[in-house]
Amino acid sequence: MKKAIWNGQVIAESDNTVVVEGNHYFPLESLKKEFFKESDRTSTCPWKGLANYYDIEVNGETNKGAAWYYRQPSDAAKKIKDHVAFWKGVEIE
Repeated sequence: MKKAIWNGQVIAESDNTVVVEGNHYFPLESLKKEFFKESDRTSTCPWKGLANYYDIEVNGETNKGAAWYYRQPSDAAKKIKDHVAFWKGVEIE
């Protein structure tokens, strides 16, 4: 079972992550939704497509843009559709 942890709180856990470029992508249903807030931030990956972000809020602290996902990933990245990955200090155990 993989867990995503930030600020001492498990924010997602799943035994069905998808690993792409060394990042564990967690299924959307594995997220503890109360810790996630939509961000207006986006970026583009040359082969995966347009990424959207979530801010993570735990115990009164915010980690801006610390989770990302692809609403409509390219065909090459379709296995990460409806999955979320983490960075910016989020630990994966």
